[in-house]
Amino acid sequence: MSEATTVERAAPAAGQEAYFSVRNAHAYYGESYIVQGVSFDVAENEIVALLGRNGAGKTSTLRTIARTDQPALMQGEIWLAGTAIHPMKAFEAARQGIQLVPEDRRIIPGLTVEENLILSQVAKPIGWSLDRIYGHFPRLAERRTQEAVTLSGGEQQMLAVARALARDIKLLLLDEPYEGLAPTIVREIEKILLEVKELGITTIIVEQNAIAALQLADRALILDMGEIVFDGTAKEVLEDADLRHRYLAI
Repeated sequence: MSEATTVERAAPAAGQEAYFSVRNAHAYYGESYIVQGVSFDVAENEIVALLGRNGAGKTSTLRTIARTDQPALMQGEIWLAGTAIHPMKAFEAARQGIQLVPEDRRIIPGLTVEENLILSQVAKPIGWSLDRIYGHFPRLAERRTQEAVTLSGGEQQMLAVARALARDIKLLLLDEPYEGLAPTIVREIEKILLEVKELGITTIIVEQNAIAALQLADRALILDMGEIVFDGTAKEVLEDADLRHRYLAI
């Protein structure tokens, strides 16, 4: 691909054809205009890698989808399984099944692994039971009584993902899940995410380790300066060195 161009996709009406849709989203932090007219679709049970250089707007896009306080949505629509998400606050979007695992993981200090999981289930709807979580995350089962902030980085990432699954989840948003992790732990996280896919959970992953994310994903979106410049298969990006160099610096 000598010239990278956005792959156009037909826009479903009011999110009724695609499982998840973002339509013409514009968002900002304070006075900084970050997300600039982003539109894309995600199929049910699909893993999508959302890629781009630092400052391209990847985290802002995830936070816009999750309806966190920042960034603010100026314009656009967000639909999940036919439900309009864009008018909602963060807690309302979470109740609809959108779970964001942020880069800093937000592990609660002073609580054990199990207490972090239990706290995530205080509000309904509830997802996986503790027994099911421990079945998929045996390392967390071994450390259930350990203070969560004393876990290794990889174990904290497992806990952050498990805590999202403790909710009734439809769309999992992962922000830099491999950040600071050893290659062996990255492979463990990848295995967990493939298991999540097999269970029918749709996932959008933002990751600076683009090759690892592309090897996991079905599709790829590339952001540049707040706009999507590529929408296609992960395989296309892996096979296009010029595209990767231009927009991902790899």
